[in-house]
Amino acid sequence: MTATNSMSSGISTELLRAADLTKRYGEDAAIAGVTFEAAAGEVLGVVGPNGAGKTTLLEALAGLIAADSGGVFWLGVALPSSRRKAAMFYLPDGVRPYQDRFTIEVLNFFAGIYRQSTAEIARVIAALELQQVLRKRVSALSKGYNRRLLLAIGLLTPQPVLLMDEPFDGFDLRQTRSIIEVMRKAAGHGRTFILAIHQLADAERVCDRFLLLAGGQVRGIGSLRELRTQTGIPQGSLEEIFLALT
Repeated sequence: MTATNSMSSGISTELLRAADLTKRYGEDAAIAGVTFEAAAGEVLGVVGPNGAGKTTLLEALAGLIAADSGGVFWLGVALPSSRRKAAMFYLPDGVRPYQDRFTIEVLNFFAGIYRQSTAEIARVIAALELQQVLRKRVSALSKGYNRRLLLAIGLLTPQPVLLMDEPFDGFDLRQTRSIIEVMRKAAGHGRTFILAIHQLADAERVCDRFLLLAGGQVRGIGSLRELRTQTGIPQGSLEEIFLALT
């Protein structure tokens, strides 16, 4: 499956913009001057190794932690932390929601909060192949099925932007391809995904554009074609480009 660059094609316009986001812990900057934009219907990959600042960036975007400087803008207007929950839904890495509850109970709970229909719940369950674990407690789910549950929750929410940390961790190649298809279909209906990913091959398959992050700093941003032009590696993989830029 080939991702398309929605911003370059003119299909969508800027929805979300981060400007010079910086977060320090003591003398160390977890992220430093990070600036980027995301369009409606785009899948943007925040790509980098462990410790690059990916999770810190998502948490700062979501307003879970306060940035030391910089801002977040929605359709060109400053978006304070107190209002970001209406625009973005953040799914962190490793969380297990309501572990003592059955999977179907958790899905029904979130669907009820956001007034989703029974038909929409069934559609999401089928798309993510959750049927066989609906009567399992969340604590008993495998890592992969827990990831599917998290994505299902995200798809049931109304926020235009989904922030996800390591969405493919725990999946094999076939499962990853299936999840990518679900994401691409949702993006095709206007949902924006910002994904923190350390597996570059997965990022290359799903994302329209890439924010390459290392040491808390942006080392490159653009579509694969744009990054190839920037680095002078016309047939380069995302991995080769990342190594060239970092």
